[in-house]
Amino acid sequence: MATGMNCDRLKVAFAGTPEFAAVALDALIASEHDVVVVLTQPDRPAGRGRKLAPSAVKQRALEAGIPVQQPSSLRDEAAQAALAAVGADVLVVAAYGLILPQAVLDMPAMGCLNIHGSLLPRWRGAAPIHRAILAGDAQTGVCIMQMNAGLDTGDVLLERQLAIGEDETAAQLHDRLAALGAAALMDTLSAHCRGELQAVVQPEEGVSYAEKLSKAEARLDFSAQTSELHRQIRAFNPWPVAEASLRGERVRIWSSRQVPAEDVSVSALAQIAPGTLVEVLPDALRVRTGDGLIDLLQLQWPGKKMQDAAVFSQGRELQGEAFTTL
Repeated sequence: MATGMNCDRLKVAFAGTPEFAAVALDALIASEHDVVVVLTQPDRPAGRGRKLAPSAVKQRALEAGIPVQQPSSLRDEAAQAALAAVGADVLVVAAYGLILPQAVLDMPAMGCLNIHGSLLPRWRGAAPIHRAILAGDAQTGVCIMQMNAGLDTGDVLLERQLAIGEDETAAQLHDRLAALGAAALMDTLSAHCRGELQAVVQPEEGVSYAEKLSKAEARLDFSAQTSELHRQIRAFNPWPVAEASLRGERVRIWSSRQVPAEDVSVSALAQIAPGTLVEVLPDALRVRTGDGLIDLLQLQWPGKKMQDAAVFSQGRELQGEAFTTL
């Protein structure tokens, strides 16, 4: 595919911002390829002090002594010139957060490759990991995609699949997909340079969009089915974290487990309102849902740290109390 390039030691520009991208950058740094520049979003306020903090990708790049560029937009001619000056063979993009104009897409000889955390065309867009869990998908994975001007519409060079665990949170799935994406990238770069991979056009059927998460989505309504509540709690860990009101206080709910239907006596629950805490177990708070029971395992009072259910309920008589929607 590429003339005059050493496919075993490519000059790679890398664009990414959060930890998902940093895992791929780590793999590139450890490889035979030469990371010539890293692009990441400008430092953002973080923490209680709201001090400017570098992204995970910027921290990794600085530790490795790689030059960092932080343009607020890649439509800026000066930003494009700075990127062009490094002479990269390929630009690898992972959760960067800025739009790449056509001038940037066309800049490297091998174009721009994106690591995307879903099985395209399902879950194009900003939050594919969380949306897959919310939808109850059994499978997900990563795609290495040749970028074009559309939103995650480019041809797929490599796909890797994995199963989503029944109790897996977005945080856990994120880490597995980040590692899978980094490995898939390593399997792609040199092979694509040599023309050994066939780009597959995404089908028009099965397209879905993973909209950004909102805090409002994380408010639990215990009249919903157990399976839906369990998916919400898993999908919103670590952000924005599922929440409900208990004794007039905003309680965050970090993890849960479903109570099997065969263990639920429907008749015994008939007179109990959804949201009612029916039993305090050694490791969980068992709560009535719209169609059964759910065990809440890790919770958080306002101003406190996340606690196991036993510690969360310690010193409080919570049985019979009810979780309500905020």
